[in-house]
Amino acid sequence: MNALWLTVLGVAMLLAGYFLYSKYLSTKIYRLEGSFVTPAHELEDGVDFVPTKPLVLWGHHFTSVAGAAPIVGPAIAVIWGWLPAFLWVTLGTVFFAGMHDMGALWASARHKGKSIGALSDRYIGSKGRALFLIVIFLLLLMVNAAFAVVISNLLVSTPSSVIPTWGALIVAVLVGQAIYRLNWSLPVVSIVGVVALYALIILGDKVPVALPDSVLGMSPKAFWVLLLFLYAGVASMLPVWVLLQPRDYINGLQLFIGLGLLYVAAIISAPDIVAPAINHHVPEGTPSIVPLLFVTIACGAVSGFHGMVASGTSSKQLDKETDARFVGYFGAVGEGLLALGAIIATTGGYKTLSDWENVYAAFGDGNVGAFVEGGGAILEGSLHIPHSLSATVLATMAVLFAATTMDTGTRLQRLVVQEIGSLMGVRVKIPLATLIVLVICLTLAFSAGADGSGGMVIWPLFGTTNQLMASLTLAIITVILLRLRRNALPSLIPFALILVMALYALVIQMGTFYRDGNWLLLIMDIVILISALVVAVESVRAMLAAKNHPGDVDEAAEAQAGRR
Repeated sequence: MNALWLTVLGVAMLLAGYFLYSKYLSTKIYRLEGSFVTPAHELEDGVDFVPTKPLVLWGHHFTSVAGAAPIVGPAIAVIWGWLPAFLWVTLGTVFFAGMHDMGALWASARHKGKSIGALSDRYIGSKGRALFLIVIFLLLLMVNAAFAVVISNLLVSTPSSVIPTWGALIVAVLVGQAIYRLNWSLPVVSIVGVVALYALIILGDKVPVALPDSVLGMSPKAFWVLLLFLYAGVASMLPVWVLLQPRDYINGLQLFIGLGLLYVAAIISAPDIVAPAINHHVPEGTPSIVPLLFVTIACGAVSGFHGMVASGTSSKQLDKETDARFVGYFGAVGEGLLALGAIIATTGGYKTLSDWENVYAAFGDGNVGAFVEGGGAILEGSLHIPHSLSATVLATMAVLFAATTMDTGTRLQRLVVQEIGSLMGVRVKIPLATLIVLVICLTLAFSAGADGSGGMVIWPLFGTTNQLMASLTLAIITVILLRLRRNALPSLIPFALILVMALYALVIQMGTFYRDGNWLLLIMDIVILISALVVAVESVRAMLAAKNHPGDVDEAAEAQAGRR
């Protein structure tokens, strides 16, 4: 199989999903209305609720949801062969992720920007909301702690990415000032920002920054982990327009350009995919493809974290409800393109099957490193970009994706702490909520040693927890659609499939943790499983009860009618 055909077919499928299926969803299922007053306007506060241009908001949403997961998941999953990974990424993006992401954005915008956790109280019940918040908090804890490890590892292994990673913060602040204070036109800001970022990448390649063996008594990895959390804490308290939004926007443009270079290189060089379509000789100890494929590739097919970002931050910045199609669905397409690029890089970036098998000697070996190595080889071979610069471009791309997810995740976790406080009748202010989040994350990060890698301790549960979150989000969307008397099958079918796969994977992992004597993960697995089962049961009850519900008022339709 040639990578050229895989590239063309995959991109065509994803774009067809956006131009055809998303149009159906937006007009027939969600019925997006430009006249609807979004929370960004109704509750504008200059901090979290800020009306935002759709392209800027798309940049924030896309880079926040992408992170390292759409690279890591496919890079691991191709061990079963490139065909299952390819099908799940393309079909999952078109029929699962796009529906899920746009739906979460729409549902939150229709309810004054409330998070999915808060919506569960109205549509599933108070019991469901409490358990829902447990799943959300644990998922965010996994994301924040683990991504700090991923970023620190890349900053150490690829020191040329240090300058562009931190220099991007300065560029982001200047971009925010140019857009909101100086009123520069968006095209000018975009061009200047992207040029500045790529100048930083070239500088970083020329001047790599490798930390000494000890920094303030810490190892380089531990130092980066600590600094990353301090940054994320500060970023989560700033108004979104100051740093978070412009950083994500300009990163999104730069990252799409980097992804475009990878696709152009794959088309020009058209390397053969050396990995098998279906791998019948997986390494010993590799788990079964069903259900593990569906939880290994979460981001890039469908991911519960997306719904949390859509309802936690993006819905509060939506200028018009009709922008939800571009921000939500096309954001999912962008992540699908990244996952597809990861598949191409990790299966077509090696000269022989033997070289590929050496990298994939065990389940989990193929990771971000395989993406950087394979993708760098494709860039060097076709575009003649020096190997060191190719590696810097891809490593920086991976770091910036992970970092934007981490700072958004910290903000979301802070909001969850405040929601939990409100349930308990306690008003938790932003600084205190942020401090609580940082203490918990840093405690986990350094729980396994002084290198700060403790975030990886609970990472094995991320895939299943993330997919459970996706299924529960789809459950809420389904209940809302049923109560509006609309066709709920586009959300009901994905809900059922993802729920079954995630619960199946949790049960399998439970047995693994028990045999390995990993009591911490076993207990967490049981807690997550029980919480998910209860919420799932409550969700099904709510769906059945929706049949006898008199039907909710379509506020957007009424607003539209009032203007005629």
